[in-house]
Amino acid sequence: MRLLRRLLPHPILTLLLTLVWVLLTSTWTLNSLVFGFLLGFLIPFLTQPYWPHQMRLKKPLKIIEYILIVIYDIVVANVVVARIVVFKSNAKRQPAWIAVPLDLLTPEAISVLAGTITMTPGTVSADVSAEGHALLVHCLHAPNPGAVRDEIKQRYERRLKEIFE
Repeated sequence: MRLLRRLLPHPILTLLLTLVWVLLTSTWTLNSLVFGFLLGFLIPFLTQPYWPHQMRLKKPLKIIEYILIVIYDIVVANVVVARIVVFKSNAKRQPAWIAVPLDLLTPEAISVLAGTITMTPGTVSADVSAEGHALLVHCLHAPNPGAVRDEIKQRYERRLKEIFE
């Protein structure tokens, strides 16, 4: 078991990298699958010294719910941003920098939150405080920055806290 753990330090990452490679090449051939598995084996093996602790998920099935919510929010945000860009003049836009205080403790959860915010059109994660206690977010149009902060905390951070901590 130790030999297997040493050879495959992150088996889920290995499977994910293999799947991503096959999807990127758009070919379901044996060569593509073997090369994808080779990448999925080598990348975690070579980066193993940089992962001192293996990430543990408290509720891994909640990831599916989180992904569905993020996809829905991305679609809705695309429409909202398109309406803002097309119909709202620059003078009427109210961009804002928002500091979102974090209750998350693990770096992986903070990274997922920052990535989620950046993937959602109209918002970008710009910085994390040195101690990891706050995330700086830029919004394209935020007439009420407090509401945006509360929505990020309620919609994303709360769910990530359930998944990771």
